[in-house]
This record gives sequence, C-alpha cells and structure tokens, in this order.
Amino acid sequence: MPGAQHVTIEDNRAREEGGMSTAQQADLLVRNVEWLITVDPSRRVIRDAAVAVVGGKFAAVGKSAAIEAVWRADRVVDARGTVAMPGMVDNHLHSSFQLARGLADESNAQSFLFDHMYPYEAAMEEDDVHTSVTLAAIEMLRHGVTCYIEPGNYYPDATVRAVMGAGMRMVLAASCFDRNKAVTGIMPERMIENTARCIAKTEEIFAKYPGKHSGMLTVSASFRGMNNSSDELILALKDIAKRHNAILQTHACFSYFTHDASVVQHGMPEIERLESLGVLDDKMLILHGGWLEPHEIALLARRRPTIVCCPTSSLHNGYGNFTMGNHPELMALGVNVSLGADHASSGTVDLVQEMRHCVGGYKELRLNPRVMPPEQAIEMATINGARGAGLADRIGSVEVGKEADLVLFDATVSEWQPLYNPVSNLVYCATGNTVKHVFVGGDQVVRDGRLVHVDQDAVMREVIKAGSRITGRLNMDKVLKLRWPVE
Repeated sequence: MPGAQHVTIEDNRAREEGGMSTAQQADLLVRNVEWLITVDPSRRVIRDAAVAVVGGKFAAVGKSAAIEAVWRADRVVDARGTVAMPGMVDNHLHSSFQLARGLADESNAQSFLFDHMYPYEAAMEEDDVHTSVTLAAIEMLRHGVTCYIEPGNYYPDATVRAVMGAGMRMVLAASCFDRNKAVTGIMPERMIENTARCIAKTEEIFAKYPGKHSGMLTVSASFRGMNNSSDELILALKDIAKRHNAILQTHACFSYFTHDASVVQHGMPEIERLESLGVLDDKMLILHGGWLEPHEIALLARRRPTIVCCPTSSLHNGYGNFTMGNHPELMALGVNVSLGADHASSGTVDLVQEMRHCVGGYKELRLNPRVMPPEQAIEMATINGARGAGLADRIGSVEVGKEADLVLFDATVSEWQPLYNPVSNLVYCATGNTVKHVFVGGDQVVRDGRLVHVDQDAVMREVIKAGSRITGRLNMDKVLKLRWPVE
C-alpha cells in the first residue's frame, strides 16, 4: 500500500487490459480537491488532488485521476471547490476558559490573572468545565483544529469526556501550582495545593489515561506558572515526564511582569532558571516565550524546546510579545516555534486568524514584508505544532502512513476568491469559519460546518446556563468592565 500513490493511470489500464484487477479498497476516498496543501517533506501543493484512507491513515495521496484509478471506497467525498490541508494542531489552549469571553478586557498581566481569570477558574465546578471544554472543542473543530494541548485545569476527567466526545485529539495535563503566595499575587483559596498534591495528581493522569481512547489522547506534565512553582515541583514533574517520554510544559516570558518577578524571586530570568534546573530540552513546551534576554536566546537555540507563539493573547492584553519577541529569529536558529490561541478571554479561538496576526504583526514591527511568509505560518500551525505535541510522526502533514486528519475549506466563498495562491489566501484572507469538512483519523467530525458527534444546539443552551452559574459566583463589578451605560 505505501507505494500505491505512485501507480499511474497507464499502469493501471495496462493491468486491466491484461485481465488483472488492481483496484484496492479504502475506507474513505476524498477526491477532486481543488488544491491540497500537504506540508509533507517536499511541501507539495497538489492541484485536483485526492486521498485514500485505510484504517484511519492516509494510504494514498496524489492526483485525483491516479488515486481513483487504483482505489475504491464505499465512502466517497467529492471535494470540488475546496482547499485542503492537514488538521491543525493548537499548542496552547485553556479550554476551561471558553466561558470567560468578555471577563478580562483591558487588563495587564497581573490583573488579568489575579483579578479576573483565577477568580473565574476558582468559581468553576466540574459541569461548568465540561460545558466550557465542549464549547472549545466545537470552536476548534469548526475552525480546522484537530488536536490541541491543554495546559491543565482542575477537572481532567470532564475535560477528557468533552474532547473525546467531540472526536478530536488532545494532549492532557493536570494544573499545577505549589507556590500560592508570590510577588505576582495570591491564588484563590480553592486553587491552593501543595507540592505533594501537584505531583500526585500528575502521576494519577499518567497512570489513568495512556493507552486509552485509541491513540486520540496523550498526556503531558505541566507547571502552569514559573513564579508560582517551586524548584522541587519543576524537577519532580520533569522526572515524571522523562519516565513517560512525555512533554513538560509551562508558561514563561509572556510579559515584563513575569520576567521581572522571576528576577526578583530567583535572581535570574525564566529561561535561565529552567536551564539552571537542568530541565530545558527538546521535550519542553514553553508557552509564549516573548520576553527573552540575549543569553536566553542562545540557550533556546542550544536546547531546542518548542516555543508557542500566542498572537491574539498578546495583542488583546498588550503583553509585548511582538514588540519584544524573537519568534522569527528563533525559527531561523532552528528552534521549533508553533501557534496557540491561548483562551477565549482574548477573543476568537481560531488558529487561521492566529496565523495572520502572527505574520502581520512581525512584518509590521520588523518593517520587513519578507519576514514570516505564509508558508511559515502554515508550518507553525501544522507540522511544528505536531512536533510540539510530540506527535510529528503521526500528524501534522498529509503523508502516506500518517493519521488521516484533514481539513477542507470552502473555497467558493468570497473570502477565498479569486484563488491564485491557496497558501496566500489561507493565511491572509480566510478565517476558520470557512471550514466545510473535517476528518480526524478518517472519521468525519465536521460536515458542512457543523459537528457530527456533538449536538451543538444543546451545548449552546447549556453554555447559557453555565455562564449564569459562574457569573453568579463572581464579584461581577470587579471582573466585568462595561464602560457604556446598560439600560
């Protein structure tokens, strides 16, 4: 089967004339794709393309005529008028924050966390988290994200049920803080946990989840904030991650506030602290990574962790990750840089728009239109994201043998026309709302813009109820800012 995509129409006809049938049976055939952006090692863009899927994996990729000459399937999707790409991989999304839209506007980093988001998170119960994560899964899948990395919340079981129920992939983590009083602020009482508890619950998810859900779920270790995490916790979580060959993730360097707090508390900035502890390596995921000192850039180039650029998050709260950031330079130095939507608190959860904000932001600040071309943005959203998740051998590109995660955009709508260059149109013109169909492991999870495995209307009704429950537990005069009169 691996060589089937190379069989030509002429070869097939010759065999048929000789009385030999060469038809192979696929589970799914997607044909007549106007443009297929493969992100394979050769970065092929195939016109009039098709893919055959067997056992949840791509069995053949190529021109429609060649694929259809060899492959048959009971499930056939005619993809005329579409642009296809690999399922995108969001490397950083707080899915439990999906119900927090509008609750943390015009806030600096410290206020955002301690006045808004931590109180919101502390007000959530398990049902609220399940509803929030389900809403996040709907938005991600509808916008072409087939896998995301969860930095951790307090209800991992509810999170897993929601994501697996929607039919998408995830990298799970348990939320860990063990320094609840720091120069950055004081955590809400409900979120206060000690080092032993953080280590124990991380061990629990590694004991419970690997091997379940047919490879759709992997597990990571996470200490959510460096300034709220002790050296003991960081080292223990690194040990857990190493034993399980898993990634270790943390927020770092996303504002001057966190950078300065690290210098005050530990006598060194955040990346230097990770290096001093011996945990900085290519199995680490650093969320944001904007505020770096020069020697820290050298450390990242040497150790090669994944840096997750979160454009909308920085733009919404003015964190300065474009002004101070070095994401283009890090990529030029060989560091894997991916994309994350971060949370709905900063607006949309749409990795297509994150691509545009990323490339546009750096072009403007570098005064250089050649910085971050659209091809680089697509790599960040696909294969780079797969590397960050530790899954590059399975997802992130359309290649024979990889999991059949595929996104089809409706290129007949105005945002996509005229269509001279699908790579350019995807990054500079489209939004995730133009996604038409999504497949995860060959299973269609979005059809004509709506989820297949989730009752979206029922979820939206529950979202309203959950929002009312959460806001009823919050001091809304402090959390919500309405500057214009409401009658």
